[in-house]
Amino acid sequence: MAAALSCKIIFHPTKNKPFKRISHISCNMQQPTQSNIKVIINGAAKEIGRAAVVAVTNARGMEVAGAIDSYLVGEDIGKVCDMEEPLEIPIINDLTMVLGSISQATAFGMRSIVYVPRIKTETVSALSAFCEKASMGCLVAPTLSIGSILLQQAAITASFHYNNVEIVESRPNTGDFPSQDAIQIANNITNLGQIYNKEDISTDSLARGQVLGEDGVRVHSMVLPGLPSSTTVYFSRPGEVYTLKHDVTDVRSLMPGLILAIRKVIRLKNLVFGLEKFL
Repeated sequence: MAAALSCKIIFHPTKNKPFKRISHISCNMQQPTQSNIKVIINGAAKEIGRAAVVAVTNARGMEVAGAIDSYLVGEDIGKVCDMEEPLEIPIINDLTMVLGSISQATAFGMRSIVYVPRIKTETVSALSAFCEKASMGCLVAPTLSIGSILLQQAAITASFHYNNVEIVESRPNTGDFPSQDAIQIANNITNLGQIYNKEDISTDSLARGQVLGEDGVRVHSMVLPGLPSSTTVYFSRPGEVYTLKHDVTDVRSLMPGLILAIRKVIRLKNLVFGLEKFL
């Protein structure tokens, strides 16, 4: 008996855009006879979209079935992505209005992956209620970087053993600081019964960085063009320093997380927050 499932993957490449203007990557899955997961990518001409096209094309059991963008309309998405052979899939722009929101995607029977570094709690709650009512799966992922998630998990473990912690991050371009990665790390190790950096927890010296939360976690943000995006967490106590570090040099680092999310979301019937639930 034939079965049909659909999923929609949604990306937010610009952190400051409001939620309703998220760029989308849509995937439509049909598996009547063990066929590939068919993926329609919205925002395909953007850097993260082009990386997704290549990743999906190279992944076992899935294929690109369409490309949507308002840029380079009519161009073959394979050529846009500098692939060896054209995919014979032209970029179109007429599905954006039809599937322009997550709620509409869910109503159309499509499962969603929402990659939004900054998202409001009330937005997640509203989307969760909609998915629950429709019995459709959705993943909301502040990050698709598996390395970032592993760093966060290691930081939680370390926080029980060290009294001092500093987060140092660098980005090649200006943006919202502290970054969502730093905020997430600080939130993860706050309210665990630990007070950090007691020696100068009350200092107001700007050189000591910004305090995140009420437990004394400090973050130092730097803009360093030419260097990769980097997040380092230093834990210490007398005679010992424990360092966790994660560097991102290319948007392709998100693709293993994206492919994992595509494979997992088709089994969901509700909203899940965080890619770490799948690791």
